[in-house]
Order: sequence, then structure tokens, then C-alpha cells
Amino acid sequence: MNLYTCEQRIRFVLSLLFELLMFFICFLNEKCFYLHVKPRKKFMMKKSIVLVFVALMLGVLYAPLNAQVKFGVKGGVNIASVHFSDDVIDPNNVTGYHIGPMIEAMIPVTGLGIDVAVLYSQKGLEFEDESMKTDYIDVPVNLKWKTGVSVAKLYVAAGPYLSFRAGGDKKWDLIESQIEAKSFGAGVNLGAGVELLNHLQVGVNYGIGLTDNYSVNKVGLGDLNDGKNRTWSITAAILF
Repeated sequence: MNLYTCEQRIRFVLSLLFELLMFFICFLNEKCFYLHVKPRKKFMMKKSIVLVFVALMLGVLYAPLNAQVKFGVKGGVNIASVHFSDDVIDPNNVTGYHIGPMIEAMIPVTGLGIDVAVLYSQKGLEFEDESMKTDYIDVPVNLKWKTGVSVAKLYVAAGPYLSFRAGGDKKWDLIESQIEAKSFGAGVNLGAGVELLNHLQVGVNYGIGLTDNYSVNKVGLGDLNDGKNRTWSITAAILF
């Protein structure tokens, strides 16, 4: 006799992944928050993002047993740039991509749910016909709402994301300064789109970095400026 349903097995696997992810986040938090002295405001912002992230992940794990759970693959195009706190440079957009697995858990009738993805994502900036591209592992956790019929539904989504630098350009030397990519970041996502035939989602997403993703060092003067990622994404997902 099978004592466990498919959804219970899925939640068990997710709980294990969740524990591993939280361990990794705690490690990065200690590294990024304590070994590098940050203003209290930035520290509290990062802490708040992580707490919201944890709360939404718990929502996925302990969603009602009748939640409709789907797995899928998501991918698309990024149009990214960087917003600097001072006008040191005026960067242009750079084109990249994102791809990775996702899971969606929706509560029937209400139209509310949560989706989680692990995305390999390329972002960066362009200046004077040269570009700096940085590769990240992004983990967005979005609260999602859908409305419509089974053939076509509209959806909106919003939530936090964590970002871990995985490769690409680490440093970029300019004439009198150097731009350096940081190892950890966090921000919020805002998105909307359409779902067709319950299996294909196409949408647009805007990612707003809330922590510093880049630092600008002036020659002989040290770190003078910080930059945050700003990313438009056109994305498509297939759910099973």
C-alpha cells in the first residue's frame, strides 16, 4: 500500500532542497554581511529581503495539499543595465539570456500561488561600445495571481530574488576607474504575462536590484560608487 501521495513526495524533496538552500544563504549572509562592514540601512534591507524570501519558500512547502503543482523550464532574453548612485558613467543596455527549471504551486479557485525558479542569468552593462557581462544564478520566488479560462489566462507576479555570481567578467578597467562585480545580490521582481492551454506561459519581467551588484573604484581613491542591476526580461516557460 502506497502511504504517500505524489504531492507529499514532491514536498519532501522540496523540503530537503529548501534546507540546503537556507544553509547556503546563511553562509553567504555571514560572508557578505559581517566580513564586509556595511551601513545599517543596507544591512537591514538585505535582511528583510532574505526574510521575505524564506517566508515565500515556506509558503511553497506548506501550501494546501490540494494545490496544483507543476514543474517546468523557463528561458528568455535579458535587456540589462546598471544604475549607479552617482553619474560616474552613463551605461547602455546589454543583451543576455536566462534559462533554468521552475516549479509552480497554485491554490484552486483562488487563482493565487507561488512560483520558484533557479535560473542561469546573464546581466551587465555597456559603455563606449564595450560591454561587461556577468553570469549569475538567480533564485526568484514570486507570489502569482491568475485570472481567465483554461484556454488563456492573464497573470501578474511579484517577489524577491537572490543572486549569486557564477562567472563572466569580474573586473572592468576604464580610463581612471575600475568596475568590479560583487558575489551576492538581492532584489525584487515585477512581472505579467499570459498562460495558454495551462502549459505555456509568456511574459515580461522587470528586476530591480536592491543591493549593490557593482562597485566603482577610482585610481588612488578607493571605492567611490556602487551600482545596482536593472533588468527587463522577456520570458517563456513550459509547464508539465
